[in-house]
Amino acid sequence: MDISDVSRRTGRGVEVDLQVSPRSSRSGIEGIDTWRKRLIVRVKAPPLEGRANEEVEEVFREVTGCKVQVVSGHTSRQKTVIIEGDADSVCSKLNAAL
Repeated sequence: MDISDVSRRTGRGVEVDLQVSPRSSRSGIEGIDTWRKRLIVRVKAPPLEGRANEEVEEVFREVTGCKVQVVSGHTSRQKTVIIEGDADSVCSKLNAAL
């Protein structure tokens, strides 16, 4: 599996479905959950007051260099983010991070 299995191209960029693990020992992209068809992301922040969401956005901002926003799943471990920018460039950077 690669990033195209867990993402969709939109007019603004790329939407990516995530499975987030808060309170992890380290932050970063871990791989792909083939059963749920979601990208696994670990963050150190607890799921309180939006801190985990902010760290998810920060992880993707560091990897892609683009503006990132959580668009659904604000209170869930299963989230969707939109990464704004050129879809081909974003997908290649995400594949490299896997």
